[in-house]
Amino acid sequence: MNHLISPMDLSSDQLDSILDLAGKIIERPEDYSQVCKGKILATLFYEPSTRTRLSFEAAMLRLGGEVLGFSEPSSSSAAKGESIADTIRTVGCYADIAVMRHPKEGAPKVASMYSQIPVINAGDGGHQHPTQTLTDLLTIKTIKGGFSNLTIGLCGDLKFGRTVHSLIKAMVKYDNVKFVLISPEELKIPEYIRTHILEKQNVEFIETTNLEENIGDLDILYMTRVQKERFFNEQDYIRLKDTYILDKEKMKSAPEDLIVMHPLPRVNEIALEVDSDPRAVYFKQAKYGMFVRMALMMQLLEVSI
Repeated sequence: MNHLISPMDLSSDQLDSILDLAGKIIERPEDYSQVCKGKILATLFYEPSTRTRLSFEAAMLRLGGEVLGFSEPSSSSAAKGESIADTIRTVGCYADIAVMRHPKEGAPKVASMYSQIPVINAGDGGHQHPTQTLTDLLTIKTIKGGFSNLTIGLCGDLKFGRTVHSLIKAMVKYDNVKFVLISPEELKIPEYIRTHILEKQNVEFIETTNLEENIGDLDILYMTRVQKERFFNEQDYIRLKDTYILDKEKMKSAPEDLIVMHPLPRVNEIALEVDSDPRAVYFKQAKYGMFVRMALMMQLLEVSI
C-alpha cells in the first residue's frame, strides 16, 4: 500500500491491520507518541475542512511528527495556475507524506501518479473519502463489535455524499449486511453504486423516502447533510435541505441499541436535543477519526514501535 485514494485500495487484511492498530493506539496512546519523530505531513486542502484537516494534523503531532501545508488554494501556487502534478512533486521535496482534499473528482489520484511520497485522499468532490470510511468502520467495530449481520440506514444526500458511497463500498465485503437507503427522489444513490456495487454483489437493500417507517429496523442510522456546495441551483438546495430532521420524537421509534452516526458538519438534519441521547455517537466518531489516521499514516510510512 503506497497511497490511499479509494476504500477499494485496501484489502480485507490491510483494513483489519489498520483498525487493529488504531485500537491499540486508543488503549495506549503514550506508546506511539514518538514513532513519527522527524517525519513531516503536508496538508494540501483545496476545499474547506475542519475535522479532516485538524484530525490529520493532530494525528501527526500526536505521533511526534510535524505538519506543513495550506488550507485553501488561494494561499498556494494553485492560484497562479500550478498543476497538481507539479505541486505534489514540489511538496515531495519537503514532506514525507501528503494528504489532499480537492473539489475535482480524481485529483488525488492524479497526484499519486506523480508523487514520490505517499498520498492520502481526504475527499475529492462527490467521489471518495476513504479516511472517513476508516473512521466510520472503527466506530462501528468499537461500538458494535464487528461488521456482519447489520442493517444500516443511510439518510439524506445519497447522490453527492462521498462518505456514503465510500462506506457502502467498504461494508459490502462483510456477511449479511443490509442497507436502507433513505433520500428524496432527487438525491437517490447514484446508478453505478446501485448496479455495480449493491446489485452486482447481491447485497440486500431497499430505497425509500420515509425515515420514520424504517428507523425501527436499523442497527445503525448514518445521517448526512444536504450539501449546498454540490448544488448548481440554490432553489433546489433550499427545497431539499430540511427533508429529514432527526429529533427526540423519531428516536422514540428507534431500537435501544441503535447508534446514530454522522460524518459532520451537521446543519439541521440532527436536532441538538438528540446529542444527549446515548445512542448518538457522532462526536465519538470524530475522535476515532484521529486514531485511525494515526494508524494509517504509521502504515504508509512503515513505522512501528
